[in-house]
Amino acid sequence: MRIVSLLPSATELLCTIGGESLLVGRSHECDHPRSISHLPVLTRQRTGAGTSAEIDAEVKESLARGDSLYELDGDLLRELEPDLVLTQDLCEVCSIDLDTVRSIAGSMKPEPRVLSLDPRTIFDVFDDLLKVGEAAGRSAEAERAMVDLRASYWEAIDFVNPYATQPEVLFLEWTDPPFCGGHWTPGLIEAAGGRHSLGKAGQDSRQVSPEDLLEVMAERVVVCPCGYSLERCWEERAVLEDTNWWSMIPGVQEGRVAFVDGNQMFNRPGPRLVTSFRWLVSWLQDRPEVLPEGFPVRYL
Repeated sequence: MRIVSLLPSATELLCTIGGESLLVGRSHECDHPRSISHLPVLTRQRTGAGTSAEIDAEVKESLARGDSLYELDGDLLRELEPDLVLTQDLCEVCSIDLDTVRSIAGSMKPEPRVLSLDPRTIFDVFDDLLKVGEAAGRSAEAERAMVDLRASYWEAIDFVNPYATQPEVLFLEWTDPPFCGGHWTPGLIEAAGGRHSLGKAGQDSRQVSPEDLLEVMAERVVVCPCGYSLERCWEERAVLEDTNWWSMIPGVQEGRVAFVDGNQMFNRPGPRLVTSFRWLVSWLQDRPEVLPEGFPVRYL
């Protein structure tokens, strides 16, 4: 079996079930575990670096023109001759689009299987683990890994007080302009004992207005920009402090703000989503015994 993964979360799922040795290529964003860093890279990001606002504007302009945000090296994909290609159809901002992958794969002889993942909840992520395991010929390993992940998730649930007042949580997946978290994030917040009124479980992340942000009056704030390291996320303090709404949020006034590595946690629907959830439970429920060791977070 020869596998190419064009999706960081799929790469992590595959490695979790012991399939790292099957990987022959990866995307430029597949950076975990570090032991895969020597593998050939098949994708490239077309958008450039800049401020949060500049990145957002460039992304919106590209999407409005119908341009993909990423390039796929079709020649290298053909040269690697994979049996299986792992990709996604969840977010056109996050990874290479599915149509491009299918088009190139369809021109190959023999044609590789393309497995596209589209998780909307953490339970979908558990299911994806089984899907990757079946496609990679490691179903038994995938089932064992899934059982362990589910156990870790439900163990954290035991520390959530169902009778306590649920704090309103603002989860910022982007800062300028502000986007609230979607997909699996609202469900995780609710399961951890909080409320996330600006985002609904299973729905896409969306841009919100200052009026929206002030209406919910969040008591806790998680700043977790998609694709940002902890250091880059921490730098977004200046962007937020320069707005006319940030200082008016109760959670900010009370110092209940957490800056989290968005590249590694929460925004990547792989095994470490359970790690992210356990941190969230520990923070919202004030239960340090649930806190994962070395979790990448800084508090305001």
